[in-house]
Amino acid sequence: MDQVDRILAQWRAERPDLDVADMGTIGRLKRLQAQLGKGMDRVFEAHGLNAASFDVLATLRRAGPPYALSPSDLVAWTMVTSGTMTNRIDRLEKAGLVRRDRNPEDGRGFVVALTEAGFALIDAAVSAHVDNQHRMMAPLTPEERRTLDRLLAKWLAGFEPPEG
Repeated sequence: MDQVDRILAQWRAERPDLDVADMGTIGRLKRLQAQLGKGMDRVFEAHGLNAASFDVLATLRRAGPPYALSPSDLVAWTMVTSGTMTNRIDRLEKAGLVRRDRNPEDGRGFVVALTEAGFALIDAAVSAHVDNQHRMMAPLTPEERRTLDRLLAKWLAGFEPPEG
């Protein structure tokens, strides 16, 4: 019996008229998200990053050569406001991890590009991040992982429009 089970037992005793089963699922997801966040933050911090800086650097890295995107593309991929993105870019630029280059397709604008230091850092950080994700998923068998992923994708599709 975990903490969520104890909470559900209290609700069932106090409000037997309510079906609180979904409260258990959502409560466990919330608690799990907090644990996963802590686990990921430890890896990011070990590389001198936080979740926000990791997100920007990883987005640039997975974009492929030349590892550069416009600020509006970064905003779209990371789902933050342009003001938030500007602050993130400023901090990463000050740290020498990204640089602003003139946009080769439109000389009026610019793109954000990984520096050599940024590329090396995100490559090391993403390798550690993937290893950490494997450790965090270890309690589940490969089949359970596939089933969970399929079910979460189905559930998420009820909230997000399909892409394509």
